[in-house]
Amino acid sequence: MADSTFMLEIVTPEELLFKDEIQFVVVPEVNGEMGVLRNHAPLIAALNVGIMRYTDNNGAIKKVAISGGFMEVMSNEARILAETAERGSQIDVLRAKASKDRAEKRLSEHDASINQVRAQMSLARATARLKASDAS
Repeated sequence: MADSTFMLEIVTPEELLFKDEIQFVVVPEVNGEMGVLRNHAPLIAALNVGIMRYTDNNGAIKKVAISGGFMEVMSNEARILAETAERGSQIDVLRAKASKDRAEKRLSEHDASINQVRAQMSLARATARLKASDAS
């Protein structure tokens, strides 16, 4: 299996969330989704808010909610530098649903005092967290 794997590292300002050999990763790149396998060409990509998926050495697909950042791929190593990252299995679903409901309410009010961009970003992050947790 080692000949089909590569190293994935997920780093946030607070912690090293993940570092291990994986088979495949898909990230929410600014122009859509992008997948990476072993021996991928070197690249740097900007990431959007969304779901990152990877296939571990046992073939299990794992999900991580990220809120933007960058990915660097070089020499069979992929490094995700994310503003925030949260494993799908560790997401507090009730908190994510409450955050989504708050953002939707703010956006529906059309109040000039509400920062619409901030509310849209909050909605995108909450939606990504719910999708990563498989509770969407």
